[in-house]
Amino acid sequence: MSSCSRVALVTGANRGIGLAIARELCRQFSGDVVLTARDVARGQAAVQQLQAEGLSPRFHQLDIDDLQSIRALRDFLRKEYGGLNVLVNNAAVAFKSDDPMPFDIKAEMTLKTNFFATRNMCNELLPIMKPHGRVVNISSLQCLRAFENCSEDLQERFHSETLTEGDLVDLMKKFVEDTKNEVHEREGWPNSPYGVSKLGVTVLSRILARRLDEKRKADRVLVNACCPGPVKTDMDGKDSIRTMEEGAETPVYLALLPPDATEPQGQLVHDKVVQNW
Repeated sequence: MSSCSRVALVTGANRGIGLAIARELCRQFSGDVVLTARDVARGQAAVQQLQAEGLSPRFHQLDIDDLQSIRALRDFLRKEYGGLNVLVNNAAVAFKSDDPMPFDIKAEMTLKTNFFATRNMCNELLPIMKPHGRVVNISSLQCLRAFENCSEDLQERFHSETLTEGDLVDLMKKFVEDTKNEVHEREGWPNSPYGVSKLGVTVLSRILARRLDEKRKADRVLVNACCPGPVKTDMDGKDSIRTMEEGAETPVYLALLPPDATEPQGQLVHDKVVQNW
C-alpha cells in the first residue's frame, strides 16, 4: 500500500484543464494525486511534466468508456488506499461544429463518454468514497443553454426533484434515439449533443447528492458539477478567454471543500458561485 492514505483522482488528466486540475491538487491536496489517461504514453508524459515542476503525481491508465478499466482502477484504489477521497470526473469528448460526422453519431458518441461513462465512474467509485469525500463532475455553461433550448416539458422533467437516476438515463437514451430517427427537434431537444450530455451530468450530480444525503448523511460526501468557463484548451479553442489555471480554480475549490462543509451539494457551480437554473 501507499505510505499515504489519502488520494485524489483526476480523469482525462494528461492535458488541458484535467492536467491543470491535477497540477493544482498536487500543490494543495494533502495526499497522493493520481493522474489518469486513456493513453499510457501521454499519461506518463504528463506525469514527467509535473515531476519536472517539482510535483509528485502517480499515474494509472483509465479509459472511462471501458467498464473493466474503471473497475481495475477501483480495485487499485481500494488496495492501495482503502478507498478514495476526491474524484474529479473531467474526461470528455467534444466535436467541432464543422465536423462532418453525422449528427446522430456525434450524439451517440458524445453521450456515451460524457454522460454514460461518467455515470459508470460515479456508480463504481462512490461506494468506495471515504467520509468527507468530494466528487466534482466537470460540466459546462453549455448545459444551461441546452436546458433553455429544451421544450417546457423536458425542462420540467430535468428540474423535477423526484427525477430518478433511471429516469435520467431514459431521457439521455431517448435523446440519442430521437437523433437517430431525426425527430429530436420535434421532440423538444436542442441541437447540441455536448450541451445535452453536460445537462445530464449536472442533473446526475444533483440526484447522486440527494441519494448520499439520504443514505450516508453522516459521511458528508459532497457531489457537485461545475463550469470551468471558456478555457484555452484543445476542446474550447485557442481564442477562449481563460487560462487553464483559471479554469481549474472552481473544480479545485470544490475538490478541497473542508471536512465540515455541508454545501454546496448537488449544485452547478461557476466561478465558485452556485448557479440557479
